[in-house]
Amino acid sequence: MHILSDTDIILDVITGRLPYSVDSSSLFTLIEEGKIKASASSLSFSNLYYVLRKYASHARVVARLKELSEIINILKVDSSIIKRALQSGFKDFEDAIQYHAALSVPDIGFILTRNIKDYKMAELPVMTPETFLKTYLHSHS
Repeated sequence: MHILSDTDIILDVITGRLPYSVDSSSLFTLIEEGKIKASASSLSFSNLYYVLRKYASHARVVARLKELSEIINILKVDSSIIKRALQSGFKDFEDAIQYHAALSVPDIGFILTRNIKDYKMAELPVMTPETFLKTYLHSHS
């Protein structure tokens, strides 16, 4: 099973933002255990750096991003993804980029985010970590 993690899910884990970090951390435990394959777009890494740098030193943020890069795949955001995102009709451009990065990998089956409403036009299933975990745990028990 392969998922794309949106930036907000990763931020919840790194910052411990309650109540969201509970399910997001459980998800990342499954990723670290190799039970779920996860990807994030390269755009997420720049967004994460930008947000986290407000709260921690450059060295600390880079160390956290290095740790993250060891457990998830980093998807390229190239000109074709940007052009598809621009043509997509998504109201949120960053989410359009995330979506088209996910589509560029045929085995990604889900996008996990807290902002489901931003993915109304998505053909891939989009769900919160909470819903995904309930579905995943139910089907693997």
